[in-house]
Amino acid sequence: MKMIVGLGNVGKEYVGTRHNVGFQVLDLFDLDFSLEKKFQAYLSTTIIENEKVLFVKPTTFMNLSGIAVSKIATYYDILPEDILVIQDDMDLPFGKIKIKKQGSSGGHNGIKSIIEQLHTENFNRLKIGIDHPQDQMIIDYVLGHFSKKEIEFIQNKKAFFADVFSSFVSYGIEKTMTKFNGQ
Repeated sequence: MKMIVGLGNVGKEYVGTRHNVGFQVLDLFDLDFSLEKKFQAYLSTTIIENEKVLFVKPTTFMNLSGIAVSKIATYYDILPEDILVIQDDMDLPFGKIKIKKQGSSGGHNGIKSIIEQLHTENFNRLKIGIDHPQDQMIIDYVLGHFSKKEIEFIQNKKAFFADVFSSFVSYGIEKTMTKFNGQ
């Protein structure tokens, strides 16, 4: 079993914000999410390439995402290397996508929480560039809304994200990184 986690914050005020790009990517797929209170997350299960895949949207708010991820990974006996986390990244230009095998949080509090709760950095990331704020405070920028053009860009990447998920499930992170990084 694989787990694909979209990071974000719950609540209407966060819909369409840069920090919620993980939720936005998962929402492209019209998955049937149900709230699982014991895991503090919305879950949806599907089959990709004959493998069961659990899609997760934590309800713990970004900075505590690791609580939900850890509970689910423990319950379903999912290894950290079988987890792919979709996150925003200010150090990448808008729309640039980078797939990474493991590493530090890079200052991302959601990733920091997952590292703390899983007790490892050995999980995979799908980083989506949101660019760096020019004349704004970081918190205002990441909680700011995407422009219409930016939203359309993400929506037009549905096939790309589906290919990334399929590759991750079928071939693992190394081949997925080789195939998609730099596009």
